[in-house]
Order: sequence, then C-alpha cells, then structure tokens
Amino acid sequence: MNLTRRDREMLDGCHGEGARFAMSVVVRMAEAVGADELVSIEAAHIDACALMSRSSLDVIDHLAENGARVSVPTTLSMVSLDLENWRYLGIEPAHAETATRIANGYRALGCVPTWTCAPYQGYLTPRFGQQLAWGESNAVAYANSVLGARTNRYADYLDICGAITGRVPKTGLHCTENRRATLRVRVEGVREADWASPAAWAALGAVVGSAVGERVPAIEGLSGLRPANDALKAFGAAAASFGSIGLFHFVGITPEAPDLTAACQGRPVSQTLDVTAAMLRTAWGELSDAALGSPVDAVILGCPHASYAEFAALAGSIARRPGAHVHDAVQLLVFASAPMVELARRGGLLEPLARFGATIVRDSCPFHAPIVAADAGTAMTDSAKCAYYAPGELDVRVAFGAKDDCVESAIAGRVCAREVPWRGR
Repeated sequence: MNLTRRDREMLDGCHGEGARFAMSVVVRMAEAVGADELVSIEAAHIDACALMSRSSLDVIDHLAENGARVSVPTTLSMVSLDLENWRYLGIEPAHAETATRIANGYRALGCVPTWTCAPYQGYLTPRFGQQLAWGESNAVAYANSVLGARTNRYADYLDICGAITGRVPKTGLHCTENRRATLRVRVEGVREADWASPAAWAALGAVVGSAVGERVPAIEGLSGLRPANDALKAFGAAAASFGSIGLFHFVGITPEAPDLTAACQGRPVSQTLDVTAAMLRTAWGELSDAALGSPVDAVILGCPHASYAEFAALAGSIARRPGAHVHDAVQLLVFASAPMVELARRGGLLEPLARFGATIVRDSCPFHAPIVAADAGTAMTDSAKCAYYAPGELDVRVAFGAKDDCVESAIAGRVCAREVPWRGR
C-alpha cells in the first residue's frame, strides 16, 4: 500500500486506538479490493446507525471509548426510532433504549444528527466532484448521478471508519475512468404527461436497475423533460434496490452527461437496452402483488424520506378531497427528517395532514422501527424501493401507485388505482 505519513501514523496508533482501528479497517478493505492507494474524502454519511445488533453497539462503543472522532463533516442516516415521539408511536422501551444508545454513540463520535436517508435534500448537500464516503444506496446513487459527487456504495462500519480517518480506498466510482457509461438505455415513445408523477420514474428505475446490475447506464430519450429532484430520487432509489447501481447518467439532464459522448467518455458502448411503454406498464404492474379492491392496512410514504415538495404534494392531494379522512382500519405513515417536518410545519402543511389522519414519523424507517402494525396484511406505497423491500421486511403484500392513488386508498381502506401511465402506446 502506498500510504502517506499520516496514514502510517494512524495505522501505528500514534493518534489513538480508535483511529488505529478505523485505519486498519480501511487499509484491509483497500487490500481486499486491490487498491494500491487511498483517497482523501471531504464528507461522509453513515448508514449503520439503523443496525440494532450487538455488534453495532460493540463497534461504536469501542470507537467512542478509544477516543475516535470523525475528521470530516459526517451526517447520519435514519435510526431505528423516532427519537422524540417513540412513546406516542407505541415503541417498546427496550427497543428505544438500544436505538438511543446507538444514536448517542454516533453523536459522541462528532457526527451531525441529521437522521435521514435523503441527506442530499438537507444539510451539507455535496457539490460536484467532491469525494465522499457515503452509505445508503439511494443516497449514493443521487450523490454520484444528480450532484456529480464521487462515492462508492460504502458498507456499514466501513463508512464510519472512512469518516474517522478521512481516507478510503481509491477505487470504483472515486476514479474518473470508472464513471464511464457502459450501457446505453433508450426510452422510447416519450410523452411528457406520462412522467408527471415520481412513481413513473420509480417504475423506470425498477426496469433499469433490474437490467443493469452494477454497470453504469446512459439513459436517452428523456432530455426534453425537466424532472424534479424527487423524480430523480425515486428513480435512483428504485434502480439501487432492484440492481446495484451507484451511478446513472440521464443524457441532457445529469451533470456528467450533457450528451452521450460525454457520458461514455468518448468510447463506444457495446450494448443497448430499449425500454418500451409496454415494459414500463409491466414494471408498474409487477410492483404490486395485492389485487385492486383488496383491503389496505397501511399506506407508507417517504421512502426515501419525504421532501418539502412531497409534503406539499400530499397536502394538495388531501385538499382536493375536502372533508375526507383516513379510514379507521388504515395507518397512513409519512417518514421524513426532522428538518423537513419543521419546514412542512412552517409552510402550514402539517395541520391538514393531521386533520386527515396522517402520522408523521421522524428520523426513522418503516423497515427498521416497529411502526407498521404487526398484523398488517397489505401496504400501499408510491415508492418502488418500499415495494421491493416491504414483502420481506414487513411480511405484507404490496400495492403500488402514484401519491393520489395512495390517498384514495387510505380513504377507502382498499386498493384504489388510477390509469397506469403509458396506456395506449
């Protein structure tokens, strides 16, 4: 390994046991992936704080007790608890105690308590070209693709070791040559009206993620559109769940792909995937395994965490149904970071959601905190990521639809769906 003097000092224990441990993990990982040097990072985002295992406590306790501190600005992904409102949500004290210990451990390391899986929409949003060590697959995809920052999909615990040392293996998407698109994806028959909902972008993400795996796609055919941040968020979250995508290029939209030649770094692409309207309709349908009209027990929104714009869209959907209320048998759960919840409050959006019967959950995730009712049989969502994980994580059937479909279903207590995009083509 080609290490700097400071790297060797950390590895030799000159900066304490915590830093030595962290650097030993970074160097061992570099050896495992064949990297012969490390690269300095400017920020980190930690995903492991939602893990409730004994090993999670052991790692954080060891680092904190041995003087480790993060050396770069470091944000935190969701924890397994709404840290402020867990009693109201009915969380058992034993679960809350463990989650709080883990949260406090990361704070003791100097991390910023953002508690969100969508850090790109909050504090310390990365800038173009910035080297990062980020965990959480949807955040990695967004940072690389939409912002043009550089990070690999960092494993739990490796992310915090990178944050402490400020160093990570120089490999993968940290390197320009590995950011080249190696697969061309052509979306056919684009009609702007079909792409108005982020759920449509989520369905495209499911198609692309399933086909691409770990490759870097350059996606053509949508450059005439101007997708909102939440549309690109929905695409990246789906693509990173259904595949292992860490970087995607939308030609004419994302910063490293002003055209196909730039996305491919001037080199030819040997494989092309054509995405048709029929494929997108099929993907949309396959995101559901619950039948139309079947009972709904939970509606899950905010996976990844809801933005201010998504709060506004939800409030607008509710406003179009004056006097309506969530069905007595349904949980309507909206997951978001505390800063976004506060913005929604300041924007006058929380009161109509509360009157409607929605429950706002801060800091956490439907898959890491016991918030969805244990006896729920069917959950509806507008998130392809949620649709992918919910059957295994929550043991539920899933219905997928746009946000308006979710609101209608929450009111009716059964799966309601409007016309799928791309019909008649």
